[in-house]
Amino acid sequence: MYKSRAIQIGNIQLGGGNPIVVQSMTNTDTMDTQATVEQTLRLVDAGCEMVRITAPDVKAAENLYNIKNELARRGCFVPLVADIHFSPLAAETAAAIVEKVRVNPGNYTDRNRGKVNFTDEEYNDELKRIAEKMSRLIEICKQHHTAMRIGTNHGSLSERIMSRYGNTPEGMAQSAIEFAQVCREQDYHQLVFSMKASNVKVMVQSTRRLVEKMQEAGMDYPIHLGVTEAGDAMQGRLKSAAGIGALLVDGIGDTIRVSLTEDPVEEIPVAYDILQAVGARISKAEYIACPSCGRTQYDIQEALHQIKARTQHLKGVKIGVMGCVVNGPGEMADAHYGYVGAGRGKITLYKGREVVRQNIDQSEAVEALVQLIKDNGDWIEP
Repeated sequence: MYKSRAIQIGNIQLGGGNPIVVQSMTNTDTMDTQATVEQTLRLVDAGCEMVRITAPDVKAAENLYNIKNELARRGCFVPLVADIHFSPLAAETAAAIVEKVRVNPGNYTDRNRGKVNFTDEEYNDELKRIAEKMSRLIEICKQHHTAMRIGTNHGSLSERIMSRYGNTPEGMAQSAIEFAQVCREQDYHQLVFSMKASNVKVMVQSTRRLVEKMQEAGMDYPIHLGVTEAGDAMQGRLKSAAGIGALLVDGIGDTIRVSLTEDPVEEIPVAYDILQAVGARISKAEYIACPSCGRTQYDIQEALHQIKARTQHLKGVKIGVMGCVVNGPGEMADAHYGYVGAGRGKITLYKGREVVRQNIDQSEAVEALVQLIKDNGDWIEP
């Protein structure tokens, strides 16, 4: 279990055992203030708690001021993150405006224009140069209480890192750790780290290696999780769930972003579903339901559909919908309520592990379950 420190990002605390933060990124033109504001508001309405906006140049970084002010005028104070690549000046501009900046070690200062071999002296000289170029950004972040995400990407490691470690999880983790050491030497600690890859294995392995390296170095900075360029539809959701979920189960991860090639608003419910699936954050009812077999003597698929339609809004309530008594009661042992087949077209209801009503006709059983939930004080109106 990795225990991160808490850092302040605008009006939220990230890490330190606080609830895992769900974030996304706008895909509008940052110079189009109105479009970016409208999409940010839609993201927040969907449950997004931190919004990243690209700032590819200084003009876009400067326009973050207008975006932030318009959001505030409309009553929205969600923390904003400037996404920076290649331009230290854009990062320095944005750091005075928004609550967090994201920089990529592979293309922020660490570009070597085709150099493929580095002596130890040349390698260390590059680290000194990085520290010098980062100092201005760090000073601005300190002055404005701005956080920084150091986000390594599998597709953009520097020539310096590639020459020594290759395009590997080890190289990704080392790239981030070197930037972390620069920040620590300059007494700046409002840091978040991420290891992004479109390959789930690389994303998981590099994040685990980063955590190992941080622990070895006595660091405890929060971790951002996400599978980048995951795609859309089922593929995007499954890749995101596999990568993010694997690390959350390990106890790693303080904020997540699901990257889908869709309207970014569609990322938010997927993020909450992943958090719920691993028990990290409960936002709606949960269901334990067996796949059914020849022992099932009622329409379990239709029953599950009806039960979800009636109860999905009951945050934190766990309901078992089981085909029969062979495995049903045991498999749903930690459910708050149970709906279990008891013969042809008949249902038995449970409260915890206790039988409450037996042999209810299936046509009446869903309503009986709802009434049982009401009788026990767990019902709220949708």
